[in-house]
Amino acid sequence: MANNVSKEKNSWLLPEGIDEFLPPQAERLERLRRSLLDLYSSWGYEYVIPPMVEYLESLLVGTGTELELETFKLIDQKSGRLLGIHADMTPQVARIDAHRLNREGPTRLCYLDAVLHTRQDGFSRGRCPLQVGAELYGHAGIESDAEIIHLMVETLRLAGFDEIHIDLGHVGIFRALAGRAALTSSHEALLFDALQRKAKPEIEELLADVCDDADARTMLLALVDLNGGRDVLEEARRVLQAAGDVVLQALDTLQQIADYAEQRMGDISLYFDLAELRGYRYQTGVVFAAFVPGHGQEVARGGRYDDIGSVFGRSRPATGFSTDLKTLMALSETVSYEPSAIVAYPCDNSEQRAGLQAFIAELRDEGERVIEFLPGQQADMGEVGCDRKIVEINGQWQVVDLE
Repeated sequence: MANNVSKEKNSWLLPEGIDEFLPPQAERLERLRRSLLDLYSSWGYEYVIPPMVEYLESLLVGTGTELELETFKLIDQKSGRLLGIHADMTPQVARIDAHRLNREGPTRLCYLDAVLHTRQDGFSRGRCPLQVGAELYGHAGIESDAEIIHLMVETLRLAGFDEIHIDLGHVGIFRALAGRAALTSSHEALLFDALQRKAKPEIEELLADVCDDADARTMLLALVDLNGGRDVLEEARRVLQAAGDVVLQALDTLQQIADYAEQRMGDISLYFDLAELRGYRYQTGVVFAAFVPGHGQEVARGGRYDDIGSVFGRSRPATGFSTDLKTLMALSETVSYEPSAIVAYPCDNSEQRAGLQAFIAELRDEGERVIEFLPGQQADMGEVGCDRKIVEINGQWQVVDLE
């Protein structure tokens, strides 16, 4: 009996990391959602809605093990095959571009939907973020990377952030150096993890044990300190001179993207970090992340991932970014919504009711929120945001302040 009582008392609780939005927060979220989709449409990005559930192998193509650990799995009762609830829509959008649309020229796609994570991770504040992002397929030049970075910045500006800092890196640099050091996949994974933490002693110890190439050890260790402003790129060219053409070309790419981004956006704050490897498991080139003051984690991130569509039969150049709509709203001080509504009290006769309903329809057409008072209702209309009311004055329906 005690167990049943306890269950009844806690039946309203949500699982850890799963949230819900009540008025007016849900209204704020929806207004921001509409504004972002309008922004993306104005840039030529077409809206797609990938399915919530897919066969697991389709969801995880080219993403390594991280996404698999974040993905909820279930058995399809019809086919007996393993399904996954999407934790990241990027692979799904890549499938849509490669297999469903199959266009020849550049394709711009955007998306906005809930995803589900087994654990709280990344820049989301919970396990069910509203992932919003944009992808540009079919163009390999720096212009498309700069466009995506610009659109990411405009996304944050629309959400109310004025001071935005962009971190830029390139996974090709680490991959080339790891290849030169002849690291096994397990040793590369350990080094990757240590680099993200900038754990210099740990990196030195690991490389001393597994790498005989002294130059490779020196250059891999140098990545920890190669972060800062534009002068970092010149320092990197000096320190990584022996790394070969692949690394030097990656540094040139970072320089060109930075130049192009500044031409597009003016005085944008750019920071370079050659140990920045977010999305390393499937990114193939430049990677970037956006930060705002007062928040230690990135609020948006992206990069180039040219190989992701190959498993769907069509490998195309691709670059994109994503963020969490809930996080943007929670951090923004300007995304606000103050409920305002007009209450319409019932009339005594049918002629008055017809005139009142016509007036209510006009107000709603003009964008006003009108709530009809129900007979016998006792609640204060102020608790649902009503600050005005409809009254009849000299035979004319008018809106006046609610006393």
